[in-house]
Amino acid sequence: MRSLTDQGDSPPSLAKALKLRDLVLFNIVAVLSLRWLATSAATGPSALTLWVLAALFFFLPLSVAVGYLSSRFPKEGGLYFWTKRAFGDGHGFLCGWCYWVNNILYPANLLMSTAVIATYVVGRGESGLGESWSYVLVATMTALWLAIILNVVGVGTGKWLENIGGIAAAVPGLVLIGIALLVAIRQPPANSFAFEQLTPNLRNFAQVNLWASIAFAFSGIELSSTMADEVTDSRRNLPRSLLISVPVIASLYIIGTGAVLWLVPSGDINIVSGFLQATAAGAGRLGESLVWIAAVAAALYVLGNIGGVGAWLAGPARVAFAIGIDRYFPPAFGRIHPKWKTPHVAILTQGVLATIFLILSVLGEGTTVEKAYLILLDTMILLYFIPYVYLFLSYLLFRRREANERGTGLPIVAHLIGLSGLLLTLFAMAVAVIPPPGDTDPLLFELKVLGGTGGFILFGGILYWRARWRRRPHHHGS
Repeated sequence: MRSLTDQGDSPPSLAKALKLRDLVLFNIVAVLSLRWLATSAATGPSALTLWVLAALFFFLPLSVAVGYLSSRFPKEGGLYFWTKRAFGDGHGFLCGWCYWVNNILYPANLLMSTAVIATYVVGRGESGLGESWSYVLVATMTALWLAIILNVVGVGTGKWLENIGGIAAAVPGLVLIGIALLVAIRQPPANSFAFEQLTPNLRNFAQVNLWASIAFAFSGIELSSTMADEVTDSRRNLPRSLLISVPVIASLYIIGTGAVLWLVPSGDINIVSGFLQATAAGAGRLGESLVWIAAVAAALYVLGNIGGVGAWLAGPARVAFAIGIDRYFPPAFGRIHPKWKTPHVAILTQGVLATIFLILSVLGEGTTVEKAYLILLDTMILLYFIPYVYLFLSYLLFRRREANERGTGLPIVAHLIGLSGLLLTLFAMAVAVIPPPGDTDPLLFELKVLGGTGGFILFGGILYWRARWRRRPHHHGS
């Protein structure tokens, strides 16, 4: 039986409000997070090599796979629809379920780190305000529900949050690079960029772990394709948006990390606010009158992250909406608001769940609730990779089918693209299960992460089989 999202028409009443510009900015705000510049630069210049390797072996394959699938199947739900079309409803549900569940926690986590950075805007970065749960909770809740309301009242309204966020996410990176270039003309670098320093030691667990983390700093480029039925000329504009946004994102990450390393010794980089630290250091070297630039960069970063939360509420909600249309989630998930033309139930459900987890994580600080929350975070990392496995497998399957229809073999480049992305995804999954150095009980860590992941998959499986059972035709007297 064909499900509703397999039909040629768009799901009822969705407004086509997203144009090419909106998609480009949506991609940037979904993927780009300048906090990664500090995380990577703190390990030294070898991070630059890891960024380039991650771009070549993960980001490029991911972008090619998403571009191909979104031009061939521009359907609401994106990777949920592609997986369902490739491997059937059960696999489609598992892919969509993992993607949706994972992103319930992400907005709250992103906004909590944003609340800390926001203290730098008003010059309170070192005051301890960022450690006050009453401030963090209020600031995070306000930003979260602002993003939810804007997304509920229409794609045409919500897209402005993501558009502003996309610009705000990129500008501080460009400013940092500009400052570093001006400083480079006058002063030597804070770190050595000799060949030995640029060579990563992949026998070192911390370097291997960083490579996996850096690869997934590039994740999220598939998010805009979940809204395909709300895009004008989606078959053309979704792939075109990737051609513009992908080089911008990769350049900002790689050159931005180089800028931080030029301006601040790697051993002194603050993991939380390193890119602001580098901006302030560079601006100070150019002239004391320019130190205000760091506060403006912090304000833009906060705006960018709020836009990022808007994107990560909008995209996964479309996956839940598509699953609701297929009636594997309660049918209410597949409803569209009569006035605003958005899947409001899916968005609001995500917002309520994010709020619950946020309150638990903040109020449970220092208790067993905090420990449970940290296990949940580790579990989410593993769950997040499952949809990517499906994405690359779907790409390889559809490319092979297309090649067979033409009577030609699968092109070697397509093979390499799919396998590269798939292998790096599996590698990152393996790294996620390895306990961090210094963990006192590694076996317990692995059991918690694998058990938590298995628990989420089992719960999703119960929902799926329950929905299938209800959809079965029941024959009287049989």
